[in-house]
Amino acid sequence: MKHISITAQIGIGMIVGALLGLAFGPKIAGIQLLGNIFLRLIQMAVVLLIFGAVIEALGSLKSDQLGRLGGKTAGWFLITTLLAAMLGLLIGYVINPGSGIKLASVSTTGTVAKATTSFSQTVLDFFPINIFDALAKGNVIQVIIFAILFGIVLNRANTNGQFNQVLNLVKQVNQLTVKLVMMVMKLAPIGIAALMAWVTATSGIKVILPLLKFLTAFGVGSVAFLIVLFGFISWYAKVPLRGLVRGFSRIILVAFTTTSSAISLPIEMEDAEDRLGVEKSISQLVLPLGMALNSNGLAMYLSLSCLTLTQLYSMSVSPVSMVKIVLLSVIACLGTVVVPGGGLVALTIVVPTLGLPMQSIAILAGIDWFSGMFRTVLNVVGDTTTAIAVASDENLLDRKLYEPAPEKVATK
Repeated sequence: MKHISITAQIGIGMIVGALLGLAFGPKIAGIQLLGNIFLRLIQMAVVLLIFGAVIEALGSLKSDQLGRLGGKTAGWFLITTLLAAMLGLLIGYVINPGSGIKLASVSTTGTVAKATTSFSQTVLDFFPINIFDALAKGNVIQVIIFAILFGIVLNRANTNGQFNQVLNLVKQVNQLTVKLVMMVMKLAPIGIAALMAWVTATSGIKVILPLLKFLTAFGVGSVAFLIVLFGFISWYAKVPLRGLVRGFSRIILVAFTTTSSAISLPIEMEDAEDRLGVEKSISQLVLPLGMALNSNGLAMYLSLSCLTLTQLYSMSVSPVSMVKIVLLSVIACLGTVVVPGGGLVALTIVVPTLGLPMQSIAILAGIDWFSGMFRTVLNVVGDTTTAIAVASDENLLDRKLYEPAPEKVATK
């Protein structure tokens, strides 16, 4: 297997796992343990990786770059998230996924939060009371807030190099953390095969069929978003489209199979630098921030889900409601949980605001894993294309990596 790329191994694992689940059914459901162990091994280092990467990125920047890079990154995040939310709404109107589905026949299995959090409380929860508590609980947004402040202070205090030892220590810890994650990633084919086997064994096709139209609409919207985004970035950053798609191949596959932006982050950072030519200082700043603040896939999912639910309940949607759906979809993405299943949590913020019953969220709970595949792909692609755009603006993009590899000349 060492002669086969990790991308191909993960693809093989996904197919084999799905076939095993369909073939053996619930008998093989216990294999989920292997998949969960793999996810935990990856997740155990993610918060530390984000913490160190943001501090290193900000601490290493020149003082005049801090505000400029932050503004550009936030601008790109806002543009792509708005685009995704509006595209989800458009696809929902064109395909009309809520038609032809009887609510009485839809399973309402799944646990959904019974209470929502107010907007002010949501914003307040961005800020940590205790950084060690935030690290222990894996609260990504709070960790990033602290890391941003710490990185800015380190940057300003280290103008004469008096804190280089602190910065070098952070860099060394980051390097070891990345090596740890890459070692764990060698288990990805087995872990992903186990997860796919469990999903198909316990849920299988019967869960997908009742809401196949919704998944089809989400899939069409995802492909449309990727086409638009890849085409624009290819033009904006002046890189060949074929090389751009080739560089994203492993990122997309890992995101699709793990359904977690957090678990995809180490691969995303590695490929952004080694296959897409993004300078390390840019990738370490943009990608961890994007994981918590830029959720293109979730924005599309929320707008499409809300429109689908209004169609199921035969509710009319006015132009004002359309704007409300888009804005709520964008706001609900801030600080969203980055592990599988976060979409249902975000729905509890948006659905009651639109006057829909909280119980309606359970309609989509049975296929949340499959929806998460599309969400995560759009999330990580949106983050990485933002990193490419920012790197291009700063002349920190290596375009040589996009050129096709030279063909080997056969010799006698």
